[in-house]
Amino acid sequence: MESHILDVLAGRVLEFGPKPAASSAYRHFKLTRDADGVAWLLFDRDGASANTLSAEVLTEFDTVLAALESERPTGLVIRSAKTSGFIAGADVNEFRGASDPAVVEVQIARAHAVIDWLEAVKFPTVAVIHGFCLGGGLEVALACQSRIAISDARFGFPEVMLGLHPGLGGTARFTELVNPTQAMTLMLTGRTIDARRAKSLGLVDAVTEERHVRNAVKDAVFGRLKRAKPGFLNTVLNAGPVRGFLASRMRSEAAKAASPEHYPAPYGLIDLWEKHGGNKAAMLAAEKSSFAHLMVTPTAQNLIRVFFLRDQMKKHAGSENKIKHVHVIGAGAMGGDIAAWCANRGFRATLADMKPEPIAGAIKRAADLFGKIIRKRAEVRDALDRLIPDLDGEGVRNADLIIEAVPEKLELKQKVYAGLEPRMKAGAILATNTSSIPLQDLRTTLAKPERLLGLHFFNPVSRLQLVEVVSHDGTDPQLLKEALAFVGAIDRLPLPVKSSPGFVVNRALTPYMLEAMVMLDADVDKTVIDAAAEKFGMPMGPIELADQVGLDICLAVGDMLRSKFGDLLPPTPAWLRDKVAKGELGRKTGKGFYVWKDGKAGKTRPESAAGPDAEMIDRLILPMSNVCVACLREGIVDNADMVDGAMIFGTGYAPFRGGPLNYARTRGVENVATALRKLAAKFGGRFTPDAGWDTFR
Repeated sequence: MESHILDVLAGRVLEFGPKPAASSAYRHFKLTRDADGVAWLLFDRDGASANTLSAEVLTEFDTVLAALESERPTGLVIRSAKTSGFIAGADVNEFRGASDPAVVEVQIARAHAVIDWLEAVKFPTVAVIHGFCLGGGLEVALACQSRIAISDARFGFPEVMLGLHPGLGGTARFTELVNPTQAMTLMLTGRTIDARRAKSLGLVDAVTEERHVRNAVKDAVFGRLKRAKPGFLNTVLNAGPVRGFLASRMRSEAAKAASPEHYPAPYGLIDLWEKHGGNKAAMLAAEKSSFAHLMVTPTAQNLIRVFFLRDQMKKHAGSENKIKHVHVIGAGAMGGDIAAWCANRGFRATLADMKPEPIAGAIKRAADLFGKIIRKRAEVRDALDRLIPDLDGEGVRNADLIIEAVPEKLELKQKVYAGLEPRMKAGAILATNTSSIPLQDLRTTLAKPERLLGLHFFNPVSRLQLVEVVSHDGTDPQLLKEALAFVGAIDRLPLPVKSSPGFVVNRALTPYMLEAMVMLDADVDKTVIDAAAEKFGMPMGPIELADQVGLDICLAVGDMLRSKFGDLLPPTPAWLRDKVAKGELGRKTGKGFYVWKDGKAGKTRPESAAGPDAEMIDRLILPMSNVCVACLREGIVDNADMVDGAMIFGTGYAPFRGGPLNYARTRGVENVATALRKLAAKFGGRFTPDAGWDTFR
């Protein structure tokens, strides 16, 4: 434990007040007192790299507060002993499987009592915050009388991402302290803010550096620190009539992002504030009940499941990345963005193409991306310095990893490999970003086929977190391990898959998009087809998705998969070939199924068009679950959870449903198989339930 206290991992020594004794009366806390009689309470959760609030931690915190009440220190400083930050929030493990709101409410009431006690103690309390201060951690800080932030601190309420709203008094304390429209926006979006923004909102009283912490603490304890106080505007905005008006505006904003039936949490939070804002006691009481009822919804339980899926997928990566220099061949939309993402994550990335124009375009896109996602100007410049145009392809010689992202033509890829393989250094990995060509076909011309594997990224690279890491029978297991570690090092989620046509994600998405085109052929309006998928909870409908991906790519993948799977897939309409031949490729050419302006599809539904029905939704959605079961049965992926994770993080498949296999499990396997048989009888054999359903549980 002592090593935590002298923690220099974050490039600095944290100021912890007097040195604690080697032994502590508590398991998760250390308590000391300085010469001024100020108690320093260090939170250092046992056996964890980050602080989270569990029932056990809160019970011990309660004991600590009781001891402090009897000792009456001059003041109390609460600090984290972890370099990762203050408190990362509640221990989400304790939320899993909750099914009875009454039980949850009893547990949450116990936690509330501890935080209420912290707020009520008779001596000055100061939270000193570095790094992440999220969710329950921010609620602890809000119950202190003063908050001092180190300049690297970040604050936020991410509960909405788990289908919840704050549940330890945060809804009441945050809207009381900070302008409620801004407080509500932060809780409704789950966004984080930095220390400067927190200071300007009045969430923290001071921003300081580590070396000034002791002085700042003294100022806070002895009343010299000017505390942020809610202004008159807060009182006005929390008043009844204004709340009603603002709440209805918030609801219409929330509706643009998510429907109440799929995502009840934002609406629950708005209701809570509209009914009780400005009345702290009533809001604290109502928060407990609202939180407990949200906790047991399928949405919250599925989003909590997704939270753990992400962790599970991260574990595939391991932590021993050996790759430093990445060379990307092909500076098109995918190749250019892969190189940019690698440079953003600290790698040297050389980018080659036959012509200079695509490279120039890729560098411009990278500059735009870095400007949006990197806060400091100097760091934007450094990232651009790491992205190196390489028209002659010299980067091949020194690269640890070469990623080929040229168009989906077998002969072209093989020609590229013939030119670069002799120039690769020993131990380097050759990865293809192919989305459809099986690796068995690509390896035939290689002298060392064992170094070939697939790294299949998804578009847009900066947003979609999945990378399919594809191996063939002869892939070197050590190189596969290095590739998985690399994916983790660029902050992406690796899915190990065996090579097979379309791998997992494209194989599951293709019937979704082709079925939509069969519906178009039957004169169903495209906006209605997209609305059917969105009604189920997909982030965008299949027609809009086809335009986003590019109709040329859809056609190539569709043709390749049909050549392998035949009538298990919907037929590709002849008019799709005509569209591609005419150059109407979707978003990238400005016209596909929709006309695109400023990156948005122009959509207007005809007045005469009927809305989507349940059968239409099943036609689009169930084939995805069917393919996922087939991939499991064939051993392309060895774990149902990983398939669900792949579809959520690679396609945005409705997260609140927990993935296509979880959806089937929830709906009932027999129900799904029966629905597929009905569709097969009506529309054809492509809907035949896969044999994998017989053993899927």
